[in-house]
Amino acid sequence: MYLFKQVADLKEALEHEKKAGKRIGFVPTMGALHEGHLSLIRDAKALTDIVVCSIFVNPTQFNDPKDFEKYPITIKEDILKLNSVDTDILFIPSVAEMYPEGVNGMHLHYDFGYLETVLEGAFRQNHFQGVGIVVHKLLDIVQPHDLFMGQKDFQQCMIIKRLLKITGIPSKLHISPTLRENDGLAMSSRNMRLNQTERQTATQISRTLTWMKENIRQMPFPVLKENAGKQLQDAGFQLDYIEIADAANLQLLDKTIEKEMVMLVAAKLGEIRLIDNMIVS
Repeated sequence: MYLFKQVADLKEALEHEKKAGKRIGFVPTMGALHEGHLSLIRDAKALTDIVVCSIFVNPTQFNDPKDFEKYPITIKEDILKLNSVDTDILFIPSVAEMYPEGVNGMHLHYDFGYLETVLEGAFRQNHFQGVGIVVHKLLDIVQPHDLFMGQKDFQQCMIIKRLLKITGIPSKLHISPTLRENDGLAMSSRNMRLNQTERQTATQISRTLTWMKENIRQMPFPVLKENAGKQLQDAGFQLDYIEIADAANLQLLDKTIEKEMVMLVAAKLGEIRLIDNMIVS
């Protein structure tokens, strides 16, 4: 695996590969890697010739400075994990390398429309603008044929689809299913910050989503969401939202539809904010 820290060096190396006819796959991450990230690398390896992974904790997408400061940094372990799945290239830029104009400098503003007004967009002001800024920068640098992301960040995946349309970037987005621990907890870098008791409690999110899925056609949505919210609050969560939406456009629903739906949850357990979702066919 080759490691790059400078944009110019990475671009030069990738240009050489592209001239040789190689297909480039890209997996952007913020590090603190887990099996979910590695599954994206494997997916990319199966479909492309050269797989690039980036590790960059992006300051512009954190609406809470404390959350940014406490985000887990495990670079040595991450490198070992990426080597174990034969990642070709790792890009680890500094903040100055990614934001030569300064983090608080002038940035593009993206029209994400309705997607930026609900759920994560409503609770994390400017979060998706920060995501758009950094992913646009990374895509301009790597210029991949294929981009790989996980379904756990369902709304973010929809934002990236919109970003690709807005910018005209021709990369093809591949969304892989959420990977879960044996007890159902969605794999997440933030899980590292949970203590032993919180880690056990956190499994209630997936249990509640499973319960909702089993009852979604038997209960009115307001009753279903109220009962699901009570399950989480009784377990010790502070609930941000629990919603059911059209999986195609994230329009919030008050009754079942004959199309794919998605149930989405965000809740805090102590200082740790966890999100999860589950598709209903």
